[in-house]
Amino acid sequence: MKEFWYWAENYDKKLITTAIESGATAIVLSDPSKKEEVKKLGRVSIVSEEGDLKLGEDVVYLLIKGKEDEEKAVKYPPHVKVIVETTDWTIIPLENIIAQREEVYAVVKNEEEARTALKILEKGVKGVVLKSSDMNTIKRVGRALEEEEEKLNLCVVRITRILPLGLGDRVCVDTTSLLSRGEGMLVGNSSAGMFLVHAETEENPYVASRPFRVNAGAVHMYIRVPGNKTKYLCELSTGDPVMVYDYKGRGRLVYVGRAKVERRPMILVEGKAENKKVSAILQNAETIRLTKPDGTPISVVELKEGDEVLGYTEEAGRHFGMKVEETITEK
Repeated sequence: MKEFWYWAENYDKKLITTAIESGATAIVLSDPSKKEEVKKLGRVSIVSEEGDLKLGEDVVYLLIKGKEDEEKAVKYPPHVKVIVETTDWTIIPLENIIAQREEVYAVVKNEEEARTALKILEKGVKGVVLKSSDMNTIKRVGRALEEEEEKLNLCVVRITRILPLGLGDRVCVDTTSLLSRGEGMLVGNSSAGMFLVHAETEENPYVASRPFRVNAGAVHMYIRVPGNKTKYLCELSTGDPVMVYDYKGRGRLVYVGRAKVERRPMILVEGKAENKKVSAILQNAETIRLTKPDGTPISVVELKEGDEVLGYTEEAGRHFGMKVEETITEK
């Protein structure tokens, strides 16, 4: 999960409030005496000599002028967060530093620089630190971080088996965000093969739409969460971050507002993506939908063998939700 910090070179209530409302989780204060005033504006971390994150201890700032500064940046202990600023905003120094350490934050001045920093060497910086006194720039950078959260190569899964099951416990995930048509969550019986279960954006004669909701499936299944990790659906609770994806594979972070576990009739859905198996156990109801390659939702009650829907596959192997390389067989 990429972080958005705002550098308040001068205390300005409107600018700092805009940054917090745009998703900033930390404010770098040039004037440490304004710490308590910033705390009243929102629950954020203060980066200063007397802040929650202390400059010179927890966080260090380096202006990169040459190779010597690059070498200094990579020598700090792993727990120290390093803010780097380049004199002419060239990418090469950042590439060299990012290749050697994780906790790198890049000072940026606009949306374009932020997007570039997030993609350097594919993994990007840990976060961006915006220096700007323009409200619109602050908002655009906040949106850029939200939009660039993750990009996956989704695959087409051809349905091979549909089997109604008996009653089971399923998890309905209500988020604090509104999802759009074509968006949903990746869930599956195995982390190696997941379906894109569509959000409840569609209305029907019996039930109103619930665009904040994904009826995600049985309690035992995996769901993708930030950081290329997974969780069991039954582990989700209020405040947890989870990932939602659109039909083009663009992912963004949302937060769980409520996770409801209820006993309902279930259905097993299986498919193949090339030679890889994808399977999930979902609630057997008209409002539960998978996602077609063009983003159109299709109800599980209308699904038939041979239909094509979207999914995601990778090599199997997770340990406490983290990807590991091991020999594993899941049936």
